[in-house]
Amino acid sequence: MDASNETQDRRQQRMQLAASFKAFLLKNSTESNLNLYDHLTQLLMKVMAEHPHNAVDVIEDMSRDVKRGLFQDMQSTLRDLPQTTAAELLAEQQCLLFSRPEDRDQEEELVETPLPNVSEIGFNLEQAGVSLGREEMQRIFLALKQLVESQALPRCRLWGKILGTESSYIVAEAECREGEEDGEQSTDEAPEDEDREAETQESEMDPLPESTYKPPPVVPKETTGTEQIIVARQIRKFFTGRLDTPIVSYPPFPGNEANYLRAQIARISASTQVSPQGFYQAGEEEGDEEDEVPRDSYEVNPDFEGIPVTEMVESLSFWVHHVQHILQQGRCTWMNLTVKPGEESNEEGEADEKEEEPDEPEPEVGPPLLTPLSQDAEMFNSPPWSSKLSSTLTSQHAVAVLRSNLWPGAYAYTCGKKFENIYVGWGVKYAGEGYIPPVPPLPQKEYPSGADITETLDPTLEEEQVLQEALEEQQAAQEEMEEAEEEEEDDD
Repeated sequence: MDASNETQDRRQQRMQLAASFKAFLLKNSTESNLNLYDHLTQLLMKVMAEHPHNAVDVIEDMSRDVKRGLFQDMQSTLRDLPQTTAAELLAEQQCLLFSRPEDRDQEEELVETPLPNVSEIGFNLEQAGVSLGREEMQRIFLALKQLVESQALPRCRLWGKILGTESSYIVAEAECREGEEDGEQSTDEAPEDEDREAETQESEMDPLPESTYKPPPVVPKETTGTEQIIVARQIRKFFTGRLDTPIVSYPPFPGNEANYLRAQIARISASTQVSPQGFYQAGEEEGDEEDEVPRDSYEVNPDFEGIPVTEMVESLSFWVHHVQHILQQGRCTWMNLTVKPGEESNEEGEADEKEEEPDEPEPEVGPPLLTPLSQDAEMFNSPPWSSKLSSTLTSQHAVAVLRSNLWPGAYAYTCGKKFENIYVGWGVKYAGEGYIPPVPPLPQKEYPSGADITETLDPTLEEEQVLQEALEEQQAAQEEMEEAEEEEEDDD
């Protein structure tokens, strides 16, 4: 009886332990709301169903798959769309560059294109130490090709890249088709009529004191293709990469970043667009009989044979400017602002009177086209240009490289009959070294010590008493002498 009772007690203890352990396994997790009992049950059922090879090695992966299957069932089917990254947006925009219309004939590809060989230009620029990367150059070539095809441009080339704080600008230089340049004309007749009406209304009322201030004359705009760049020369701003960004500067710039970008491109082109001497020649214009009139056009010289690269590197006289110089008025051609448009057709008497006026300004004349670079002035005690060979080891295959020191980022190269200009920079002109405060002077020396300036020792008490007695005796003797003199005067 005792043995049977002990076995029953042990059985009951085991059942209690098993029940408590099962209760422990059925306890749900506070994070996933799952319990270990159900998980082990499903895991063993998965093992029995799949009979994996080396089950002990893959039991952890199978446990992870069981958990993942439970969470996938619990997830909602309405998921948030993943956010599109900047790289994906750029890829979507550039995807059209690599697409080709199916109806295009293969013969059209053999027709001469207005685009230059960007791959060859990129290779030569790499030799010169300037590169945008072959992948970016290929994308630029495809973008220029798309631009030429969409706008039917007669000529298009890569001008350069202007860096910005947020993004950069890829600039293309193109020629407009004939007839498009005359389309932009502006008239200011309506504001003048409104001003006249306002003046008549004011004259009917009480007369107001007239101001003697005369605003400076407004420089009229030139034809399409030239710029006014007076304010752009007085400010220094970095580009942000957004065309609609306002330009906050002093003096105030009349426009946004798009206008400032166009002004800087014109300044850089006028200063750094160069070519080998003899590649261009002055164009023949009808009606220009006076030799003093500067020419503003040129044409390609068909007889140009090229200049050796060693000579192009040794002397700047073999490089010339082929873009017009911009005057201080912000124009390429000077205009007399003291002569009004209606004064030219006046009578001869009035013209003679105005010729006698001493305030007639002298016309400003810039350097003519195709001026050698050797005549460029130095700025901040530095030469305006630096030249070198792309390689001194293989000079027979090298190209002559020219770098502008006034506009950092402007380069030009030539090899044989070919040359190219490019600008890769921040669009800011070199303004000399920054301000460096002067070094403070050396500390002054101490004043030399000597007998005249040496501090004396304080006297002792006995010395002070002796000095005091001597002063008292001296004062008493002085008083006796004064009394004796007074007595002698009384006797007299």
